[in-house]
Amino acid sequence: RDGRSDWSSDVCSSDLAPSTPAPAKVFAEQVVWITGASSGIGAALAVEFAAAGARLVLSARRRDRLESVRNQCIEAGASPNDVLVQPLDVAAAEAMPAAVDGVLAHFGQIDLLINNAGISQRSICLDTDLDVYRRLFEVDVLGQIALTKQVLPHMVARGQGHIAVTASVAGKVGASLRTGYCAAKHAVMGFFDALRTEVAHLRVKVTTIVPGYIRTDIARQALTGSGAEAGDVEDDVDNGMDVVECARVILQGFCNGTEEIEVGNGPEMGLLELKRKDPLATFRVLEGMATEVLARSRP
Repeated sequence: RDGRSDWSSDVCSSDLAPSTPAPAKVFAEQVVWITGASSGIGAALAVEFAAAGARLVLSARRRDRLESVRNQCIEAGASPNDVLVQPLDVAAAEAMPAAVDGVLAHFGQIDLLINNAGISQRSICLDTDLDVYRRLFEVDVLGQIALTKQVLPHMVARGQGHIAVTASVAGKVGASLRTGYCAAKHAVMGFFDALRTEVAHLRVKVTTIVPGYIRTDIARQALTGSGAEAGDVEDDVDNGMDVVECARVILQGFCNGTEEIEVGNGPEMGLLELKRKDPLATFRVLEGMATEVLARSRP
């Protein structure tokens, strides 16, 4: 599966996959819009796409962080005019039409939209306010749907396009302390899998990305039951796949035309295969893991 091997910096090169074109041939001059681009997987993807010659739209809430990523993209080889900073809160659907208009005014097209913005959760259901669940769905689900609905008509009118979303292993299995996050990511997987069936005949591709533990700040920025940021170090995340390696695996998946890209190198990736083969065994494994996790989290 994607994400289970070591990758060189030239992940789409012919010595790794003879039938796969190099990323510069796939992405050169393509307009790639990445949400959640100010850090983590989004920022790493931006730099990799810049090195491949893509033209980029970087979106997140904080302009200062986006400007920093923009500078990294320019250092990776992008022309300054080919990296557009477009601040956007994906929970603010009313801001999306103007954002899309701004991108089209600058580049004239959108070839690939990567819905990558998202937040996680670290709290048990009994301790989680309903507003936290609402926030998770606003950002992780409805925000992805809203922006997709704004961009999709442009792609359909052109007769081509590609929409991707960053889901999670948590979108395939249910894990403790993540009832809201798992629910949101399951919803994301369902929506984009269904969308794929509707737009294939319109020459619009849909890709779901399924990361395991990737070394980012996702755990520190996760919401607690009250809605505050957890701010905690999490060993599974901090020992996960390097975010640059993750971005390169994702680019490899795009190069290969993979419709569901699994990316990670830890034991959590085995849960995907176990869930496919033996759902009941998966439930028991995750219950055992939950017992250990909850025991450690109690005073």
